[in-house]
Amino acid sequence: MKNEPIFPLPTEDDLRELTAFRQDLHRYPELSGEEKETARRVCEMLAPTRPDRVLTEVGGHGVAAIYDSGAPGPTVLFRSELDALPIQELGAAEHRSTVPGKAHLCGHDGHSTILLGLARILSRSRPTSGRVVLMFQPAEENGAGAVAVVADPRYPEIKPDWAFSLHNAPEVEFGSARLGVGPVNCASRGIRIRLTGSTAHASRPADGRSPMLAISELMPALLACGSGKPLGPGFTMVTVTHASMGAESFGVAPGEAKIMATLRTVYDDDMEKLVARVEGLLAETAGRHTLSLEFSYDDVFSASVNDEEATGILSSGMKRAGVKRLDQKVPSVGSEDFGQFGLSGAKAAMLFLGSGPDWPRVHTPEYDFRDELIPVGIRIFSETLAACLERP
Repeated sequence: MKNEPIFPLPTEDDLRELTAFRQDLHRYPELSGEEKETARRVCEMLAPTRPDRVLTEVGGHGVAAIYDSGAPGPTVLFRSELDALPIQELGAAEHRSTVPGKAHLCGHDGHSTILLGLARILSRSRPTSGRVVLMFQPAEENGAGAVAVVADPRYPEIKPDWAFSLHNAPEVEFGSARLGVGPVNCASRGIRIRLTGSTAHASRPADGRSPMLAISELMPALLACGSGKPLGPGFTMVTVTHASMGAESFGVAPGEAKIMATLRTVYDDDMEKLVARVEGLLAETAGRHTLSLEFSYDDVFSASVNDEEATGILSSGMKRAGVKRLDQKVPSVGSEDFGQFGLSGAKAAMLFLGSGPDWPRVHTPEYDFRDELIPVGIRIFSETLAACLERP
Protein backbone atom coordinates (compact mmCIF):
# COMPACT_ATOMS: atom_id res chain seq x y z
CA MET A 1 0.00 0.00 0.00
CA LYS A 2 1.31 3.46 -0.92
CA ASN A 3 1.42 6.24 1.66
CA GLU A 4 0.26 9.75 0.87
CA PRO A 5 3.45 11.57 -0.12
CA ILE A 6 4.81 14.37 2.06
CA PHE A 7 6.65 15.81 -0.93
CA PRO A 8 4.67 16.36 -4.14
CA LEU A 9 4.80 13.85 -6.97
CA PRO A 10 6.28 14.77 -10.35
CA THR A 11 3.67 15.95 -12.86
CA GLU A 12 3.05 14.44 -16.28
CA ASP A 13 4.76 17.47 -17.80
CA ASP A 14 7.75 16.83 -15.51
CA LEU A 15 8.03 13.25 -16.67
CA ARG A 16 7.76 14.14 -20.36
CA GLU A 17 10.45 16.79 -20.03
CA LEU A 18 12.69 14.59 -17.89
CA THR A 19 12.39 11.67 -20.29
CA ALA A 20 13.25 13.94 -23.22
CA PHE A 21 16.26 15.26 -21.30
CA ARG A 22 17.45 11.75 -20.47
CA GLN A 23 17.27 10.68 -24.07
CA ASP A 24 19.04 13.82 -25.24
CA LEU A 25 21.78 13.25 -22.65
CA HIS A 26 22.09 9.71 -23.98
CA ARG A 27 22.94 11.05 -27.43
CA TYR A 28 26.04 12.90 -26.19
CA PRO A 29 28.02 10.64 -23.84
CA GLU A 30 31.27 11.73 -22.23
CA LEU A 31 33.81 9.44 -20.58
CA SER A 32 35.19 9.65 -17.04
CA GLY A 33 36.92 12.99 -16.51
CA GLU A 34 35.49 14.46 -19.73
CA GLU A 35 31.96 15.32 -18.49
CA LYS A 36 32.15 19.09 -19.04
CA GLU A 37 29.19 19.36 -21.45
CA THR A 38 27.14 16.85 -19.44
CA ALA A 39 27.67 18.99 -16.31
CA ARG A 40 26.64 22.12 -18.25
CA ARG A 41 23.42 20.43 -19.36
CA VAL A 42 22.69 19.38 -15.78
CA CYS A 43 23.22 22.94 -14.52
CA GLU A 44 20.89 24.25 -17.22
CA MET A 45 18.16 21.86 -16.05
CA LEU A 46 18.80 22.72 -12.39
CA ALA A 47 18.46 26.49 -12.84
CA PRO A 48 14.62 26.64 -12.91
CA THR A 49 14.50 24.67 -9.63
CA ARG A 50 16.22 27.59 -7.85
CA PRO A 51 18.75 25.77 -5.67
CA ASP A 52 20.11 27.94 -2.88
CA ARG A 53 23.61 27.26 -4.09
CA VAL A 54 25.33 25.33 -6.87
CA LEU A 55 28.95 24.19 -6.70
CA THR A 56 30.52 23.29 -10.03
CA GLU A 57 33.76 21.51 -10.95
CA VAL A 58 33.61 19.50 -7.73
CA GLY A 59 36.21 16.74 -7.94
CA GLY A 60 36.51 17.42 -11.66
CA HIS A 61 33.26 18.15 -13.49
CA GLY A 62 30.99 17.36 -10.55
CA VAL A 63 27.95 19.48 -9.71
CA ALA A 64 26.45 19.86 -6.22
CA ALA A 65 23.05 21.57 -5.92
CA ILE A 66 22.08 22.60 -2.40
CA TYR A 67 18.49 23.09 -1.20
CA ASP A 68 18.50 24.63 2.28
CA SER A 69 15.54 24.82 4.64
CA GLY A 70 17.18 27.56 6.69
CA ALA A 71 16.45 25.50 9.83
CA PRO A 72 18.87 23.28 11.76
CA GLY A 73 18.92 19.66 10.70
CA PRO A 74 20.84 16.99 8.86
CA THR A 75 22.53 17.30 5.49
CA VAL A 76 21.12 14.60 3.22
CA LEU A 77 23.01 13.84 -0.01
CA PHE A 78 21.67 11.99 -3.04
CA ARG A 79 24.27 10.92 -5.58
CA SER A 80 24.15 10.19 -9.31
CA GLU A 81 26.91 9.73 -11.88
CA LEU A 82 27.72 11.72 -15.04
CA ASP A 83 30.10 9.53 -17.04
CA ALA A 84 29.57 7.09 -19.90
CA LEU A 85 31.51 4.07 -21.18
CA PRO A 86 34.06 3.52 -23.98
CA ILE A 87 31.80 1.03 -25.81
CA GLN A 88 30.15 1.27 -29.23
CA GLU A 89 26.35 1.28 -28.82
CA LEU A 90 24.48 -1.21 -31.01
CA GLY A 91 20.92 -0.42 -29.94
CA ALA A 92 18.31 0.80 -32.41
CA ALA A 93 16.76 3.63 -30.34
CA GLU A 94 16.34 6.97 -32.08
CA HIS A 95 18.23 8.59 -29.21
CA ARG A 96 21.26 6.26 -29.46
CA SER A 97 24.75 7.69 -29.02
CA THR A 98 26.04 10.08 -31.67
CA VAL A 99 29.65 9.67 -30.51
CA PRO A 100 31.55 6.72 -32.02
CA GLY A 101 32.92 4.33 -29.40
CA LYS A 102 31.20 6.05 -26.46
CA ALA A 103 27.78 5.40 -24.94
CA HIS A 104 25.66 5.61 -21.78
CA LEU A 105 25.48 1.85 -21.33
CA CYS A 106 25.32 1.80 -17.53
CA GLY A 107 22.33 4.09 -16.92
CA HIS A 108 24.10 7.10 -15.46
CA ASP A 109 22.02 9.32 -17.75
CA GLY A 110 18.91 7.89 -16.08
CA HIS A 111 20.29 8.18 -12.56
CA SER A 112 21.11 11.87 -13.11
CA THR A 113 17.65 12.46 -14.57
CA ILE A 114 16.12 11.00 -11.40
CA LEU A 115 18.08 13.55 -9.35
CA LEU A 116 16.86 16.33 -11.64
CA GLY A 117 13.32 15.11 -10.98
CA LEU A 118 14.00 15.31 -7.25
CA ALA A 119 15.26 18.87 -7.82
CA ARG A 120 11.86 19.78 -9.28
CA ILE A 121 10.16 18.35 -6.20
CA LEU A 122 12.44 20.37 -3.92
CA SER A 123 11.75 23.54 -5.90
CA ARG A 124 8.08 23.21 -4.91
CA SER A 125 8.60 21.99 -1.35
CA ARG A 126 11.86 22.75 0.46
CA PRO A 127 12.90 20.35 3.23
CA THR A 128 11.43 21.30 6.61
CA SER A 129 14.85 21.16 8.27
CA GLY A 130 18.48 20.76 7.31
CA ARG A 131 19.75 20.65 3.73
CA VAL A 132 19.51 18.44 0.68
CA VAL A 133 22.53 18.09 -1.60
CA LEU A 134 22.10 16.64 -5.09
CA MET A 135 25.55 15.39 -6.07
CA PHE A 136 26.08 14.77 -9.78
CA GLN A 137 29.39 12.95 -9.52
CA PRO A 138 32.02 12.59 -12.25
CA ALA A 139 34.21 9.60 -13.10
CA GLU A 140 32.44 6.74 -11.37
CA GLU A 141 33.45 4.20 -14.00
CA ASN A 142 37.17 4.40 -13.21
CA GLY A 143 36.80 4.81 -9.44
CA ALA A 144 38.39 8.27 -9.42
CA GLY A 145 35.29 10.45 -9.09
CA ALA A 146 34.04 9.96 -5.54
CA VAL A 147 37.61 10.05 -4.21
CA ALA A 148 38.13 13.39 -5.95
CA VAL A 149 34.79 14.78 -4.72
CA VAL A 150 35.57 13.90 -1.11
CA ALA A 151 39.09 15.35 -1.49
CA ASP A 152 37.79 18.61 -3.01
CA PRO A 153 38.52 21.53 -0.62
CA ARG A 154 34.85 22.56 -0.83
CA TYR A 155 33.55 19.16 0.25
CA PRO A 156 33.34 20.18 3.95
CA GLU A 157 30.73 22.74 2.85
CA ILE A 158 28.42 19.92 1.68
CA LYS A 159 29.65 17.03 3.81
CA PRO A 160 26.55 14.89 4.43
CA ASP A 161 25.23 13.22 7.53
CA TRP A 162 23.31 10.81 5.29
CA ALA A 163 24.08 9.72 1.72
CA PHE A 164 21.89 7.69 -0.62
CA SER A 165 22.19 6.38 -4.15
CA LEU A 166 20.62 3.89 -6.53
CA HIS A 167 21.73 1.89 -9.54
CA ASN A 168 19.47 0.31 -12.10
CA ALA A 169 19.76 -3.48 -12.19
CA PRO A 170 18.38 -5.43 -15.16
CA GLU A 171 18.73 -8.70 -13.28
CA VAL A 172 16.20 -7.50 -10.65
CA GLU A 173 12.41 -7.74 -11.08
CA PHE A 174 11.08 -4.60 -12.78
CA GLY A 175 10.01 -1.89 -10.34
CA SER A 176 11.32 -3.76 -7.30
CA ALA A 177 14.59 -2.97 -5.56
CA ARG A 178 17.31 -5.03 -3.94
CA LEU A 179 18.68 -3.68 -0.67
CA GLY A 180 20.75 -5.06 2.18
CA VAL A 181 22.96 -4.11 5.12
CA GLY A 182 26.72 -4.49 4.86
CA PRO A 183 28.90 -4.87 1.75
CA VAL A 184 26.94 -4.21 -1.44
CA ASN A 185 29.80 -3.87 -3.96
CA CYS A 186 33.23 -5.49 -3.96
CA ALA A 187 36.53 -3.70 -3.64
CA SER A 188 38.60 -3.98 -6.79
CA ARG A 189 41.65 -2.56 -8.53
CA GLY A 190 43.45 -3.04 -11.78
CA ILE A 191 47.16 -3.84 -11.81
CA ARG A 192 49.51 -3.17 -14.77
CA ILE A 193 52.59 -5.36 -14.74
CA ARG A 194 55.71 -4.90 -16.88
CA LEU A 195 58.57 -7.41 -16.98
CA THR A 196 61.72 -6.34 -18.80
CA GLY A 197 64.74 -8.40 -19.83
CA SER A 198 66.60 -7.99 -23.11
CA THR A 199 65.98 -9.04 -26.70
CA ALA A 200 68.09 -11.46 -28.71
CA HIS A 201 68.15 -13.03 -32.14
CA ALA A 202 65.55 -15.78 -32.35
CA SER A 203 68.28 -18.26 -33.30
CA ARG A 204 70.29 -17.38 -30.14
CA PRO A 205 67.70 -16.79 -27.37
CA ALA A 206 70.30 -17.47 -24.68
CA ASP A 207 71.98 -14.18 -25.62
CA GLY A 208 69.01 -12.30 -24.14
CA ARG A 209 66.68 -12.50 -21.16
CA SER A 210 63.20 -13.43 -22.37
CA PRO A 211 60.15 -12.93 -20.13
CA MET A 212 58.37 -15.82 -21.89
CA LEU A 213 58.68 -18.35 -19.08
CA ALA A 214 57.89 -15.74 -16.44
CA ILE A 215 54.68 -14.55 -18.09
CA SER A 216 53.67 -18.18 -18.73
CA GLU A 217 54.06 -18.90 -15.02
CA LEU A 218 52.49 -15.71 -13.80
CA MET A 219 49.13 -15.92 -15.54
CA PRO A 220 47.98 -19.16 -13.84
CA ALA A 221 49.75 -18.16 -10.62
CA LEU A 222 47.77 -14.90 -10.52
CA LEU A 223 44.53 -16.79 -11.02
CA ALA A 224 45.53 -19.11 -8.18
CA CYS A 225 45.55 -16.09 -5.84
CA GLY A 226 41.76 -16.28 -5.98
CA SER A 227 40.38 -18.07 -2.95
CA GLY A 228 37.49 -19.88 -4.58
CA LYS A 229 35.45 -18.95 -1.49
CA PRO A 230 31.87 -17.65 -1.77
CA LEU A 231 31.24 -13.92 -1.54
CA GLY A 232 32.05 -12.99 2.03
CA PRO A 233 35.07 -12.79 4.34
CA GLY A 234 38.19 -14.17 2.70
CA PHE A 235 36.78 -14.02 -0.85
CA THR A 236 39.43 -13.07 -3.43
CA MET A 237 39.39 -13.14 -7.20
CA VAL A 238 42.05 -12.31 -9.80
CA THR A 239 41.12 -11.97 -13.48
CA VAL A 240 43.83 -11.63 -16.12
CA THR A 241 42.41 -9.18 -18.65
CA HIS A 242 45.33 -8.66 -21.04
CA ALA A 243 48.78 -10.04 -21.82
CA SER A 244 51.35 -9.23 -24.50
CA MET A 245 54.98 -10.05 -25.16
CA GLY A 246 57.64 -8.78 -27.55
CA ALA A 247 57.22 -7.58 -31.10
CA GLU A 248 55.34 -9.36 -33.87
CA SER A 249 58.50 -10.83 -35.35
CA PHE A 250 59.88 -14.29 -36.09
CA GLY A 251 63.45 -13.07 -35.81
CA VAL A 252 63.51 -11.52 -32.34
CA ALA A 253 63.27 -13.28 -28.99
CA PRO A 254 61.21 -10.99 -26.72
CA GLY A 255 62.65 -8.66 -24.11
CA GLU A 256 59.47 -7.31 -22.55
CA ALA A 257 56.07 -8.59 -21.41
CA LYS A 258 52.96 -6.89 -20.05
CA ILE A 259 50.07 -8.25 -18.04
CA MET A 260 46.90 -6.51 -16.87
CA ALA A 261 44.74 -8.07 -14.17
CA THR A 262 41.86 -7.13 -11.89
CA LEU A 263 42.00 -7.92 -8.17
CA ARG A 264 38.70 -8.26 -6.32
CA THR A 265 37.61 -8.80 -2.70
CA VAL A 266 34.51 -8.14 -0.60
CA TYR A 267 36.35 -6.34 2.21
CA ASP A 268 39.06 -3.70 2.05
CA ASP A 269 41.32 -5.50 4.55
CA ASP A 270 41.20 -8.61 2.36
CA MET A 271 42.27 -6.43 -0.57
CA GLU A 272 45.34 -5.33 1.38
CA LYS A 273 46.27 -8.98 1.91
CA LEU A 274 45.64 -9.86 -1.74
CA VAL A 275 47.78 -6.94 -2.93
CA ALA A 276 50.64 -8.05 -0.68
CA ARG A 277 50.36 -11.62 -1.99
CA VAL A 278 50.32 -10.55 -5.64
CA GLU A 279 53.22 -8.14 -5.22
CA GLY A 280 55.24 -10.86 -3.49
CA LEU A 281 54.50 -13.27 -6.34
CA LEU A 282 55.62 -10.70 -8.92
CA ALA A 283 58.86 -9.91 -7.11
CA GLU A 284 59.75 -13.60 -6.65
CA THR A 285 59.02 -14.47 -10.29
CA ALA A 286 60.88 -11.49 -11.72
CA GLY A 287 63.89 -12.16 -9.50
CA ARG A 288 64.04 -15.82 -10.39
CA HIS A 289 64.07 -15.00 -14.11
CA THR A 290 66.45 -12.00 -13.71
CA LEU A 291 63.91 -9.56 -15.07
CA SER A 292 63.20 -6.02 -13.94
CA LEU A 293 59.70 -5.44 -12.62
CA GLU A 294 57.38 -2.44 -12.70
CA PHE A 295 53.72 -2.36 -11.66
CA SER A 296 51.07 0.26 -11.03
CA TYR A 297 47.39 0.40 -10.09
CA ASP A 298 44.38 1.93 -11.84
CA ASP A 299 40.61 1.91 -11.34
CA VAL A 300 40.90 1.54 -7.58
CA PHE A 301 37.55 0.99 -5.82
CA SER A 302 37.05 0.59 -2.09
CA ALA A 303 34.25 -1.68 -0.95
CA SER A 304 30.81 -0.07 -0.78
CA VAL A 305 29.15 -0.85 2.54
CA ASN A 306 25.55 -0.03 3.51
CA ASP A 307 25.19 1.43 6.99
CA GLU A 308 22.44 -0.25 9.02
CA GLU A 309 20.59 2.95 9.96
CA ALA A 310 20.84 4.38 6.46
CA THR A 311 19.58 1.10 5.01
CA GLY A 312 16.60 1.28 7.35
CA ILE A 313 15.75 4.79 6.17
CA LEU A 314 16.11 3.80 2.51
CA SER A 315 13.93 0.77 3.16
CA SER A 316 11.29 3.04 4.73
CA GLY A 317 11.43 5.28 1.67
CA MET A 318 10.86 2.27 -0.59
CA LYS A 319 7.91 1.10 1.50
CA ARG A 320 6.31 4.55 1.47
CA ALA A 321 6.82 4.67 -2.30
CA GLY A 322 5.13 1.29 -2.73
CA VAL A 323 8.31 -0.36 -4.03
CA LYS A 324 8.83 -4.02 -3.17
CA ARG A 325 12.07 -4.74 -1.30
CA LEU A 326 14.16 -7.78 -2.20
CA ASP A 327 16.86 -8.60 0.35
CA GLN A 328 20.42 -8.42 -0.91
CA LYS A 329 22.09 -11.33 0.83
CA VAL A 330 25.46 -11.16 -0.94
CA PRO A 331 27.21 -8.16 -2.49
CA SER A 332 27.51 -7.50 -6.17
CA VAL A 333 30.82 -8.78 -7.53
CA GLY A 334 31.11 -5.52 -9.49
CA SER A 335 32.54 -2.36 -7.97
CA GLU A 336 31.09 1.09 -7.26
CA ASP A 337 32.79 4.16 -5.78
CA PHE A 338 29.77 5.35 -3.76
CA GLY A 339 31.44 3.74 -0.73
CA GLN A 340 33.71 6.78 -0.47
CA PHE A 341 30.85 8.85 0.95
CA GLY A 342 30.49 6.34 3.77
CA LEU A 343 34.25 6.33 4.35
CA SER A 344 34.12 10.14 4.61
CA GLY A 345 31.80 9.91 7.61
CA ALA A 346 28.26 9.79 6.19
CA LYS A 347 25.78 7.07 7.04
CA ALA A 348 25.33 5.77 3.52
CA ALA A 349 23.24 3.21 1.63
CA MET A 350 22.43 2.40 -1.97
CA LEU A 351 19.87 0.13 -3.62
CA PHE A 352 19.53 -1.67 -6.94
CA LEU A 353 16.37 -0.69 -8.82
CA GLY A 354 15.07 -3.41 -11.10
CA SER A 355 14.81 -2.94 -14.87
CA GLY A 356 13.62 -6.54 -15.23
CA PRO A 357 15.37 -9.73 -16.35
CA ASP A 358 14.10 -9.23 -19.92
CA TRP A 359 16.09 -5.97 -20.20
CA PRO A 360 19.64 -5.88 -21.67
CA ARG A 361 22.40 -5.99 -19.06
CA VAL A 362 24.48 -2.92 -18.23
CA HIS A 363 27.76 -2.51 -20.13
CA THR A 364 26.39 -4.46 -23.09
CA PRO A 365 26.18 -2.72 -26.51
CA GLU A 366 22.37 -3.12 -26.63
CA TYR A 367 21.65 -1.56 -23.21
CA ASP A 368 19.59 1.60 -22.68
CA PHE A 369 18.18 3.01 -19.45
CA ARG A 370 14.53 2.11 -18.91
CA ASP A 371 12.69 5.45 -18.73
CA GLU A 372 9.74 3.99 -16.77
CA LEU A 373 12.11 3.92 -13.77
CA ILE A 374 12.41 7.71 -13.64
CA PRO A 375 9.22 8.33 -11.58
CA VAL A 376 9.96 5.28 -9.42
CA GLY A 377 13.43 6.58 -8.55
CA ILE A 378 12.13 10.09 -7.84
CA ARG A 379 9.47 8.75 -5.48
CA ILE A 380 11.95 6.49 -3.65
CA PHE A 381 14.31 9.41 -3.06
CA SER A 382 11.61 11.91 -2.02
CA GLU A 383 10.10 9.41 0.42
CA THR A 384 13.58 8.52 1.73
CA LEU A 385 14.17 12.21 2.37
CA ALA A 386 10.85 12.43 4.22
CA ALA A 387 11.74 9.40 6.34
CA CYS A 388 15.14 10.89 7.09
CA LEU A 389 13.74 14.23 8.21
CA GLU A 390 11.15 12.56 10.45
CA ARG A 391 13.83 10.93 12.54
CA PRO A 392 13.95 12.31 16.09
